Amino acid sequence: MGIIEKIKEIEAEMARTQKNKATEYHLGQLKAKIAKLRTQLLEPPKGSSGGGDGFEVTKFGHGRVSLIGFPSVGKSTLLTLLTGTHSEVASYEFTTLTCIPGIIHYNDTKIQLLDLPGIIEGASEGKGRGRQVIAVAKSSDIVLMVLDASKSEGHRQILTKELEAVGLRLNKRPPQIYFKKKKRGAFRSTALCL
Repeated sequence: MGIIEKIKEIEAEMARTQKNKATEYHLGQLKAKIAKLRTQLLEPPKGSSGGGDGFEVTKFGHGRVSLIGFPSVGKSTLLTLLTGTHSEVASYEFTTLTCIPGIIHYNDTKIQLLDLPGIIEGASEGKGRGRQVIAVAKSSDIVLMVLDASKSEGHRQILTKELEAVGLRLNKRPPQIYFKKKKRGAFRSTALCL
């Protein structure tokens, strides 16, 4: 039985268990087991190059937007409201474990919206499968940061630092690249200018 199946089994047991003073400890134990299993699921397998199942999604439509942010900030809710695609929502962190795609129909265009798993501080170094999540965001036309308004401004700064550490250019125009031909004797050379 895989990790996802174990999580679903524990969640089913939690749903069947009555909530009262006598079962409080048991429910707490089940929540701790789920948290441990989700942590295992988010860590890349030992000896792997960092690839993971379910992160990369085939591009579709005229544009691609990635929803990126910390766990439990409303990315899945936003995806569901904008696209009608069901993305599981729960009151605990790391509910979304893979990339969930949805499509926004606007005028005559189709925009692919991706609900990515939450990233944590240290994601740019691979913590919590952050590299896989950020790699999908890098393949997008737009990266939309989803933040919890009740949290401090520091969350935006941490997220910005993590994304810029892997080369994402936030709120900046792409560099202007052009070729300039130089004449040198009988040969011509081409220089790349940024």
